[in-house]
Amino acid sequence: MKEIKENPLFTRSLPLLTEQGALNLQNAKVAIFGLGGVGSYAAEALARSGIGHFELIDYDLVERSNLNRQLCALQQTIGLPKVDVVKQRIHDINPQAKINTHQIFYNAETGLEFLPKDLDYIVDAIDSVQSKIDLIIMAHRHQIPIVSAMGAGNKYDPAGFMVCDIFQTYNDRLAKKLRSELKKNNITQHTVVFSPEKPVTSGRNAIASLAYVPAACGLICAARVVEDIAQFQIDL
Repeated sequence: MKEIKENPLFTRSLPLLTEQGALNLQNAKVAIFGLGGVGSYAAEALARSGIGHFELIDYDLVERSNLNRQLCALQQTIGLPKVDVVKQRIHDINPQAKINTHQIFYNAETGLEFLPKDLDYIVDAIDSVQSKIDLIIMAHRHQIPIVSAMGAGNKYDPAGFMVCDIFQTYNDRLAKKLRSELKKNNITQHTVVFSPEKPVTSGRNAIASLAYVPAACGLICAARVVEDIAQFQIDL
């Protein structure tokens, strides 16, 4: 445990995590699907929490339109693959972290065979509805713990997000679509981060987003992962 105590990532968090919890995080393997407004903040929080192994999955390059909400988006990173930018950022936080990048568009044909067999957790921050459905089904099939981000666009309130079962959600069109498909696949429970705020309809094709709303969703996704891997509970 000496290595844990001397690791600067755990200097301030160790009293909350316990040494065993910190060790669990250091030994954990987490995959993050989607590195946009939600996933980039989830990756950041997990890196600063001491996760020792990352699998980063995203097909996209950083675009100028990402500047208002994505942690990976800077003037100097425009045009670069998001997986490479986030990998570099994690390494700047924790040089010892093992990071594998996969610049792919995930779908049913992709499967999960490219990931470690002993993966501990999946963060689902995918935008594509069908890809999200495919990932959730595959994670349940392989019995890999997973938390999925629900809709964070067209919303104002970052304080509205909560962790719940998808079958408890409402006012969320994405969750509604997922519930229907999960029922068809006999999935009766699935953990999500969800806000009950009714989305604003702007009349535009592009989904509107404020900087801090998807960020809050991503941070709560990361919190759920840390709580489960470190095995502590919050008494409110």
